[in-house]
Amino acid sequence: MCFVGIAPASFAQDRIWLDEKIRFNPDKPQIAIYNMPFVYRLRSDHTLSITQHRHALHLTVNKHLSLHTSLYFDIEKNLLMQRVTTHEDKNNNNMFSIINTTYETDEQLNEILRNEKRNPHIFDLAQGLVFRCHLVYYKQTSSDHLLCDKDLLIFNFHHALFDFPSMNIFLHDLNQAYTTGQLPFNDDNTSLRYLDYAVIEQQMSLTGASMFWLDALHDCKLEQPLSLPFDRYRLSDEYRTGRATSISFDFGQDLSHDFLTHASSNNISLEHLALATYYVFLFKLTNGEKDLCIGINTHGRYRDELDSIIGMFVNAIPLRCQLDPHLSFHELTKHVRDIMINSIKYSYFPLQRILNQHPNISNPVFLDTSFDFISSIRRDEEDEITIGDSRFSLLPYSIKISEDEIMSKFDFIVSFQHNLNLNEFSCTINASVDLFNVETVCIISQRLQTMLHQQFTTFDCTTNKPIYELSLILSNEQYLMQSLNNTQVSFPSPLSCIHHEFAYQVMKHPQKLAVELDEQSLTYSELLYYVQVLSLALLNEYHVLPGEVVCQCVERSLSMVIGIIGIEMAGGVYCPLSPRDPQHRLYALTQQTQSRLVLVHWSTKMKFNNDTLLIDIQSILFNNAVTNDVNVDKLSSIRVTPNNIAYIIFTSGSTGIPKAIQARHQSFIHFMNSLVRVNVLNKNDIVVQIARSSFDIHVQEILGALIHGATLVMLHPRGTVDFDYLSDIVHMKQVTYILLVPSLLQSFFTLIAQSSKTATSKYFRSLCTGGEPFPVKLSTLIANNSVSEYNIWNYYGPAEITIACTLHPIDVKANSRSIPIGRSLPNYRCLILNEFLQNTFINQEAELFVGGAGVFAGYLGRDDLTVKALVEIDGQLFYRTGDLVRTDNNGLLHFQGRKDHQIKLHGQRIELGEIERCLLNITSISACVVLKWNDDYLVAYIQSSDTNEQELREHCQSHLPPHMIPSTFIILDKFPLNLNGKVDRKQLPSPEFSLSTLLSFDKSDTPLNQLEERIHTIWCQVLHSNGNHISRAASFFTIGGHSLRFIELYYRYQSLFNFNAHSLSIGLFLQQPTIQQHAQLLQTLPSNDTQTARWQSLHINQGKTSLN
Repeated sequence: MCFVGIAPASFAQDRIWLDEKIRFNPDKPQIAIYNMPFVYRLRSDHTLSITQHRHALHLTVNKHLSLHTSLYFDIEKNLLMQRVTTHEDKNNNNMFSIINTTYETDEQLNEILRNEKRNPHIFDLAQGLVFRCHLVYYKQTSSDHLLCDKDLLIFNFHHALFDFPSMNIFLHDLNQAYTTGQLPFNDDNTSLRYLDYAVIEQQMSLTGASMFWLDALHDCKLEQPLSLPFDRYRLSDEYRTGRATSISFDFGQDLSHDFLTHASSNNISLEHLALATYYVFLFKLTNGEKDLCIGINTHGRYRDELDSIIGMFVNAIPLRCQLDPHLSFHELTKHVRDIMINSIKYSYFPLQRILNQHPNISNPVFLDTSFDFISSIRRDEEDEITIGDSRFSLLPYSIKISEDEIMSKFDFIVSFQHNLNLNEFSCTINASVDLFNVETVCIISQRLQTMLHQQFTTFDCTTNKPIYELSLILSNEQYLMQSLNNTQVSFPSPLSCIHHEFAYQVMKHPQKLAVELDEQSLTYSELLYYVQVLSLALLNEYHVLPGEVVCQCVERSLSMVIGIIGIEMAGGVYCPLSPRDPQHRLYALTQQTQSRLVLVHWSTKMKFNNDTLLIDIQSILFNNAVTNDVNVDKLSSIRVTPNNIAYIIFTSGSTGIPKAIQARHQSFIHFMNSLVRVNVLNKNDIVVQIARSSFDIHVQEILGALIHGATLVMLHPRGTVDFDYLSDIVHMKQVTYILLVPSLLQSFFTLIAQSSKTATSKYFRSLCTGGEPFPVKLSTLIANNSVSEYNIWNYYGPAEITIACTLHPIDVKANSRSIPIGRSLPNYRCLILNEFLQNTFINQEAELFVGGAGVFAGYLGRDDLTVKALVEIDGQLFYRTGDLVRTDNNGLLHFQGRKDHQIKLHGQRIELGEIERCLLNITSISACVVLKWNDDYLVAYIQSSDTNEQELREHCQSHLPPHMIPSTFIILDKFPLNLNGKVDRKQLPSPEFSLSTLLSFDKSDTPLNQLEERIHTIWCQVLHSNGNHISRAASFFTIGGHSLRFIELYYRYQSLFNFNAHSLSIGLFLQQPTIQQHAQLLQTLPSNDTQTARWQSLHINQGKTSLN
């Protein structure tokens, strides 16, 4: 029977080979991920004959073919192959290496050990150099060819041909060869070899296993990474470094005892219990992800015949748990046990075959999150090996990259260790420093310890409670959150109604200027007089009843101010209508409020039909002021309480029907008292009225100023869009308080900068903003164009909590990465809760719930919506905002985006606000909106006059992972705005593109040259996109390419253009993945290297890997 020394590589070898070619930088390998050194120190008074040892190694290596087997890609067969190398192949050179080194200090020894683990140049898979022996002498090499006390022996293997169980086989045979001088092995080809295993592995009929894995992974998003608390992402052009940080902790006696007790009393294995604990931890750590798929390694020696073979048998399999948060931990543990038992039963099914069942998966990221359980007995004899009469002890060391880093090919792995000697447990978390900061991993470790104590300690056991009730919040975080909501404040004056507070200010300073508009002005006493006139007319002539809704539709004017306070004083409910609204909308809103009266101006009368009773404010004031005295007694007899509704404001509804928000008198007064308390507003301020009447801020500007004795400056109609006029008024009237949404603030200060009107802000005391996220670069713009120092405040709050609930003083000189929305105002409470209304931990994103003084009274006529919006927590009503926020380590809230703007695209969870914040860091961009289009693409809308798509795309590629990079960028000079001055997303233009545009020539494309045409043809064949034109600037990975196809593409290039990896490595092509760039790379080859070759289809052994 002839000896056959060539076979296809095994599936396990495929994975490792592709890993080294793709996942870890093949051009500049920093760390060898797959070196497997075993380090032994010779015991004192023992010696080892180097001559005998060398002979024994030759015998052992000759017997085990894997120790002299090469891996190479066969272009003709289009397969990764393994080939046993012989002495003839080596020209009588050794099939492995033995090297000698000396050391004197521990530092030198540690450097030698690190080099064994880290050095990527020790082995050469293509040449079959996969094993070496390293003799490390203390101080000097031996003259008598003996290894002595303090000398070390290092056996190092490449993982592609060796796994941990192989070490026992190797040591057994090495000892026998050393002792006897010979090592019998079968050369009759009847014994199973690793090559044979690789062939059998691919020919096996695995129908049962195939059906199991198809069912187990049905609809599983294998490409979706778990939403762990990453500090950063791995960008599209970044390789894995293999560097990780490691944090360990001991359970201690008590927790170990409780863990063991739970396992035994519930008849569950310790490994299954640890795995169930890990799944629950991931569920909480990922903010409630329920479909959890992780990877685990199995030994792969599923038949007895494999136990005596040296080779790489390890198989990685997915472990999927579809977790029901309402299950108790006890119930989940049984579910996890069943999953584990069934998965292990079919663990012999190669990972590549599992992945081949899902042909669209190019990046199986579930493998990056892993789990391990280790039981060990520490005996001295188990840490020893014997070679002949010489005894060596396994050197207990941890190979580190540096003091703070270890090596790991996983992004995140949790390992549970059971020390059988002590019967105690410990836990280790290894996390990639590509993605995590060391501090983050420390905190993750603390969270796991917190959860373990909740689950298993006797006095606080939660194993019978729903899983979602478990908490990862640390004690210091609990204290911080409690202190942040300790906002209770008693204000000096008893609560009353808005008009009572205004009357009180009139009594305090009747002759003080209350309101002015250009050349018109009213003192507090004059304003009160006109308000009383209007109120009496509403009562006497129009019979307004307490609590009746009275609408007002007027342009910005003194009459607007009189009308608002007049409605309040008459006991009515103020409801603003915008003169900018179309007629049919105004009609719909009046119908919705069932209002029979609308206060108007001469200029707004034509907005309404004859069915509406219109009251001209100017006519009433003129007629009644001449003929009537004010009957103050009648006004004072009106019964209105602080709990009554003060005003209604409309906000957009998801169904398209506006919702009418009802705000109480006491809520508004509480809010204004809070602003005064923190010195945002005071009685000496001069407040300019900016907000439209459809925006609740206008109520704060007008009524808030007047109930605290400030002076109000009104602008003429359209005055807020005439920045020259606005800046002149602000300076001339010596305005001290101004509130603008960030987009208007940006435009306002841009004008100031361009027109050199820096004196505009001379008198500012409080510059307030809100309604939109505050861009960091706006701080710089403000700081550079201000002549005096003043407070800048960032407001946050939906109308349902009465204007605002949090506030943050912005330091424009600070180098901030993002601007917080701050802390709760006095008498407000902010809770960040998950979908189960459980508190979240620091920096975890969740929905904001607001309670306290400002919570609204409900939506007018929509009790169904009110019930959904208000939640009772601990006996107090909270409004669920629908906004996603997080708390930082200083207790500041950060707005992250809308709950309804969080999307999933191709299985990946994406927060659109994160992409928007990234783009807003570009100086030339003043506004940005990112949307999901047709469930397939991300579209970024950019407001800028000085940028281009290439700049935007390159910026995203430098800061965001590939799945978060928009497919297209639409640049606009100006965004459409809604009535509240916010971006109207519905009015943004349609991108109108499809996949065909990605596979077509760009308008900027020049015709392909001859070389690009040839490359284009190869791309079409590899991508199976014959008939489509591919843009010369399109990335291979944005048009259906993945890592396996890229390997195929690379080897086609090698075959066609006759070059090797030393001339042009695959890494260069990966970093420049377009037709144009590939052509430029190939043009660097010498002209005589190019040949015409037969193109052929490549099939890399059904291998798959990931490309990050």
